[in-house]
Order: sequence, then C-alpha cells, then structure tokens
Amino acid sequence: MEALGASSVPSFHIRTTLDKTKLRKPMFLNFHFNQIPSLTFSLFHRKQLKFKVFYTISSTVSTEPTNPPEPVFETHGQGEKFDWYSQWCPVMPICDLDKRRPHAKKVIGLDVVVWWDRNEETWKVFDDGCPHRLAPLSDGRIDQWGRLQCAYHGWCFNGSGNCKFIPQAPPNGPKVHAAKKACVAVYPSTVQNNIVWFWPNSDPRYKDILVEKKPPYIPEIDDPSFTNLMGNRDIPYGYEVLIENLIDPAHVPYAHYGADREGGTPIEFMIEKLDVNGFNIVQFQEWSRCTFIAPYLVYASLKPEDQANGSESSAGTRKDTSVQKEFFLIFFFCIPVSPGSSRLIWSFPRNYGHWINKVVPRWIFHIEQNLVIDSDLYLLHIEEHKIMDVGPANWQKACFVPTKSDALVIGFRKWLNKYAGGQVDWRGKYSGVLPPTPPREQLLNRYGSHVVNCTNCNAAYKGFNVLEVVSE
Repeated sequence: MEALGASSVPSFHIRTTLDKTKLRKPMFLNFHFNQIPSLTFSLFHRKQLKFKVFYTISSTVSTEPTNPPEPVFETHGQGEKFDWYSQWCPVMPICDLDKRRPHAKKVIGLDVVVWWDRNEETWKVFDDGCPHRLAPLSDGRIDQWGRLQCAYHGWCFNGSGNCKFIPQAPPNGPKVHAAKKACVAVYPSTVQNNIVWFWPNSDPRYKDILVEKKPPYIPEIDDPSFTNLMGNRDIPYGYEVLIENLIDPAHVPYAHYGADREGGTPIEFMIEKLDVNGFNIVQFQEWSRCTFIAPYLVYASLKPEDQANGSESSAGTRKDTSVQKEFFLIFFFCIPVSPGSSRLIWSFPRNYGHWINKVVPRWIFHIEQNLVIDSDLYLLHIEEHKIMDVGPANWQKACFVPTKSDALVIGFRKWLNKYAGGQVDWRGKYSGVLPPTPPREQLLNRYGSHVVNCTNCNAAYKGFNVLEVVSE
C-alpha cells in the first residue's frame, strides 16, 4: 500500500492534449497520469515501499511460528448464527448522493430508494416500489413540497412513508391516500461516518433500532485532524470474492496495475479471535494487524516504518505524544448486492498532507483507484464462476491453499461457513445461478459501475464532453 507523505509528495503531471476518443462514455476515466500517488487496495506492505503496515487492533500478539493453515471448515452446528438481516447495511457515501433526486440502490437483494427529505433534513431509505402499481420510486422526483413523487401516476409520499396525495382521487371523495395500503415501506436509516446506512427490515418494531444497535463507528473519518478520500464502485463479482480479494496480499505483486511482477514473497498470517462478529488478523513479519467486522467492514492502518514500534491509532492503545505521528487508514465497506454483484465503498483517512486534497480533484485519485480494481476484475469474475461450478460448499476441496499467506482467505471461509450459512442469505430470492459473463470490455466499463455514481467523476465527464463539443 502506498501512502502520500506530507514531506515527499510526488509532482503531478497531467496531459494537456486529450484524445477525444477517450472522452466517450465507455472509456471515460481511462486516462493515465504520471506520478499520481497510488492508493492501492492491498492492505499489506510491499517490499519496495518505504512504509510498513501496522494494524491497530488491541490484542495479545503471539510471535511463535505457526503451522501452515489447514483448510478445514467446521460444519454447521447449533451454535451462534449470524443474521444478515439484523445488521446495519451501508448504502452509499453522502458525497455521492444528490439531494435533488431519488437514487436506486440494491443491497443484500433488496431494491431500495435513497432520497433526501428536506422537511426532516435527513436521508430516507424506502422500498423502491410504489404501493399503487409497484413502479420504481427511484425513477420519480422530489416535488415542490419535498415529497417523494412516483413518476408513473404522481402519488406523493412524505418521509414517514405515508401517502399524502393521489392525483386521481376526487378531492371531495374518500381519503383513499390515508389507507394503510397506500403507504410505502420505510427502512430505519441513519448517516454515520458520511455514509447512509439502513436496517434491512421495515417492520415497525425496528423503527427505533438505532437506540439499541448502531453501525460500526470509525472516529478517524469524522476527526477534523484527518483528511479523507472516499469513493464507491459497483463490482461484477460477488461479496465473498470481494472480501477474499481485499484480505489477500499475495496477489498484489502480480495482479495489480503498476505492480512488481517479481515481488512475491512468503508471508505469515494468523487469525485471532474468530467468532460470529468477525476476526482479527496478525502479520508476523511486519507486526501488522487488521480486522474484519462482520459482515461489511474490513479495516487497517498504515504508518511510516520508523513509527512501527511507536504509538497506535485510536482503534488501538498506546500513544507517544512526543513526536507527531502520521497515520494512513484504510476502510473497505463490502456490500452484497445480488449473486455475482457487490459494491465497494472505500475510505482512506490520513492525518497529514491535507493540502493535497485541496489542489488535486477527487476524480484524479479515482482514476488510480479504479485502475487497481480493474487490474484483477476479470480474473475474479471468472474465478467466481468456477467456484460456483464446483459449489461454494466444496471450496476447500477445489482450492489448494497450502501456504500461510492463504490464512486470511481460509479464515474468512471458515467464518462464512461456521456462522453465516456458507454464503449470503438472499432469502430465496435467487436460484443460485450467476449472471452470464459479458465481454471483457463490458465488465471493465467504468462509466456504469463508477462514473454515474460518483459526483466528481460524473461532473468531470460532463465537463470533458463540453470541452469536446466546443473544440469541434
């Protein structure tokens, strides 16, 4: 993982002559920029970098060598089970949501609409189906009174899901809009760490669930001493493969954009405290740690090599206040969308180099970050189809994982099998068949998977198109 150092920031060189063909919709954000800092998605140290990864989970670390991990999974028993529908689910960063219109999103198989209720000044998450004829409310609009209006017949709903107006109903007739069946299902929602979250159960008994249970909180994202880079991308492979890829350091020297093809090396890992809530990860050589908070969050922290034995971040324990410590943190929110589809939200808070984000547009950083995602996207899409062919339950038989660098993937599969039913609980909505594989170019089309869902990249795309039209 490369980080941006405040004292040694590379210079930026942006091409001033643009190839018009690269401004077309399917190819947007494929420009190459020289020496833009690479915020690669690996959680782990690469040999050629000047930084070590140091993860900040407070626990006792054993330095005794361990035997190679054995890919043996515990069978489903009568112990504690993970409930996918009793967790707060991340939806989208608020920086990529437009308050002027509703947004269609799918999370854990649920079609929801996210919209800004200006009357209550909060983001709302509804079922994306009008109770009239089930038309998607996400194709509607916010009317002049701040209500969500269906585009099909104009039915209007307030922030509580109550229907406030049916244009086809006579004004002096029965108040059919007040009927219970005219209401739209509302999911409990909240904004935390600049991300909209929702509780995937619209039963009224969960209306105040936020009082009892909150989403995982990351203080550094809200800390004004940290600057933050955030983004999102829809991924054409499933949640399970996404998690595995993010916690697998061994592929980085070979699969990623700009990687060292000869950079592979043995890596020792150990899984700590694996239970229904997730697990901690220890890397012996680098004294680095990260954690998986089930089911959506993988996080870690990065700091310079000479501070590897110094203080720890707020997620850890001790601090040495005699020297200003620099931290680069990595947070991945991994969202199951549907079989063969997931969404990644990333956040990279750091407490140095604040000026960089003020002079470098967010969309430039997203070019580099998307290049990293693109590097192994096709491989992982095909891999998922092969796993589905043999059956997810046969993963440990089909895959040969003999080295300690595979410990994290094995640990995740163990958690998934032991506590979470071996796969995402789609509640019978899908047959288990993955979508067919489209052409590679379609899989790598960044416009539909990122640009339209990112306010900065979308604005840059439209701006470049205007420049192209003016220049012709």
